[in-house]
Formats: sequence, structure tokens, C-alpha cells
Amino acid sequence: MKCAIAKPFSGFPFLALALCLIMSGAVSAQKKKKYIVNAYVGGFRGLANVEQIDAEKLTHINYAFVNVQDSMAVLTNLATDSTNFRKLNALKKINPDLKIVISIGGWAWSENFSDAVLTESSRLKFAKSSVDIVRQYDLDGVDIDWEYPGMRGEEGNIFRPEDKQNFTLMFKAIREELNLLEKEKGKKYLLTTAVGGSKSFIEHTEMGLAQAYLDYVLIMTYDYGGRNGTVGHHTNLYDYDPSGEGSSADRSVKNFIAAGVPAHKIGLGGAFYGKGWEAETADNHGLGAKRVKSVQGGGYTKLKDTMIDQNGYKKYYDKKAKAPYLFNDSTKVLITYEDEKSIKGKCKYIKKNKLAGIFFWEYFNDPKEYLINEIHKNLD
Repeated sequence: MKCAIAKPFSGFPFLALALCLIMSGAVSAQKKKKYIVNAYVGGFRGLANVEQIDAEKLTHINYAFVNVQDSMAVLTNLATDSTNFRKLNALKKINPDLKIVISIGGWAWSENFSDAVLTESSRLKFAKSSVDIVRQYDLDGVDIDWEYPGMRGEEGNIFRPEDKQNFTLMFKAIREELNLLEKEKGKKYLLTTAVGGSKSFIEHTEMGLAQAYLDYVLIMTYDYGGRNGTVGHHTNLYDYDPSGEGSSADRSVKNFIAAGVPAHKIGLGGAFYGKGWEAETADNHGLGAKRVKSVQGGGYTKLKDTMIDQNGYKKYYDKKAKAPYLFNDSTKVLITYEDEKSIKGKCKYIKKNKLAGIFFWEYFNDPKEYLINEIHKNLD
């Protein structure tokens, strides 16, 4: 908004300027998003193309990932991580309300969480090292992506029954360190977590207790797949399984609310990538067939530009699941993914159920912003 001092105020420039600033502030307040739009941005590959990020359409960026080693949060590539932090912080010139948060763990770097939070002293060490990164690089908080407490996750991960209680105690320790930083800096810091969408995740944690220390619980409502080794949707909003026991975003949200997580803290997950499987038969366009093997899916921009209704793939839409998919009759390959229609449906679901907002993995899987633009249109 540009401020022009009109002639009636020419004798009162300070009054005119004050009114102008108030009006500008009112416009700014109106533009501030009601819902979170949280993008995971991968820094594990090296330097991120930060200049390609449309910062005005986001509220939060979770930088993925920070490793866990020797009971500490560790930047594994200091040169690229520090450069990425500097460039991400520069996006605040475009969007002053944008929050930059470090995400610790992820699928490949969760093997040492159990050891890191096993004792009071190790938890304190982990919490301090996590918050020290936030302090050093002038960031806005910590996100924990432990895949998974009390369960294996990636082959070779350390896990133990005590993870259930230590998961909660970890957040308590980090929150206390962030509280100290808040007193030191005079600003609010975020503590969030990305959680698995399965009921087993809830059974191996104390989400009702843990949520007290958390600003947001980001439910990874993707990577589902069919039951018992069958081909199915990976990021569907509703259940489509005839048994009524399939996985869906709706079921995950209801399970977490039942476990004690308030709806207003829940972020719904969007997948900016597809997953593919070769089906044993072409019956029902592959849905429900036995999986033969995994097949590369790819990011949404690639899917939309090169595969949807192209190269032997035909697009279908499952009205019950509220999810699109592609099927190739000759290769029997099914690709399950998120599109503009399914994202719009998730945005509607967020509003209807008064959730915190949406998050997605991963920003650069959709460089043409097909899905980001849809979120921006439907979740303001």
C-alpha cells in the first residue's frame, strides 16, 4: 500500500503520516493468513534454490533436515546449511510473518533419537543443542520428525519401549530451552512435530500429554498405500477400503483428536509427489491388486506435465477416497498422487474441522506451483 498525503492534511503532516501507517497496518493485518501453510524445504541435498520459493504464499518453512548424533542436534554440512539459513531468513523481507524452523530427524536420520532422549541428561544435551542452532542462525523454532518412537522405521533404527514416555519428556526439555531463549530474545519460538498417520504411532506415544508442549502437530497424511501389500492410494482424504479399516487423512485426524490433540493444533499433510506400484492385475485399474514392485512416482509438476493422460497413463478419480490416480493398462503401473482437486478438498476439510492448516512435503516437487497456488486460493 502506498501512502500519499492529501492536501487537506498538508498542514498536519505528522497526523497524515500516522493515519497512513494505521491504514497500512490494517491492510497488513487483513492479509495475514488465518491458517498455516507450512512447506518442508529440503536442505539435505545441499544448496536449496531458495530464490524460487514463493514466500508470500507460505506461513512457515521447515528446513529438512538436522541430524541426531551423540545426543545432539547436528548440522551435517555446515557450509550449505548456514548458507541456506541465511537465504531463507532473507525471505522475511518479502514476507515478514514467515517463520523458519529447523526440522530434526526425518526417515534417514531418526536412528539415534531413542538414545538421545533416553536419560534426563541426554535429553537436556539434545534440547540445548537444538535450541543453540535456532539461536545461532536467528531462526524461529524446532520441529521434530522422529520416524518412529517405539517402532523400527528405517532398518537399523534404535527403538525401545521407553520411547513412549521419553517422546513426551523430549518435548518438555526442548520447550523449557525455548522458553529461556524467549526471555533472552523477547520473541515467541515454535515447537512442532511431524507424526506418522497410523494408529500404531498413537499407541507408541502419549500425544495427549506431548501436545501440551507443542504449537502444531503435523500429521503425515501420506505414504499410506493399500492394506496387506495391495495397491492403494497414498494420500487420500477418506477411506475407500471395503473393510472400512483402511487408512485415510480423515481417520488419522479423528484418531489424533481422540488421543487428546486439539483440532486447532493439527496440520493436515499434502503430498507434492506421487508413489507408484506395479499391480498384479489390471482389474479395477490396479486398485486393490497385489503389489508386484514399487515404481518411481515423481513430483507433481513432472506428473502433470509429462504423465497425466500421456505416455500410456490414464487419469482416474476415486470419488469415495477423494483422490486421483493414474493407471497404465499395458504396464499395470498405478501412480497415486495429489492434484488441485484433492488439495482443494483438503483445504475445505481443514476449514470445516477447524484444523490449524496444511503442510506439505516437499516444496521443490512442484516448482510450477500448481498445488501451492491451489492452497493459496482456498486457504487464506
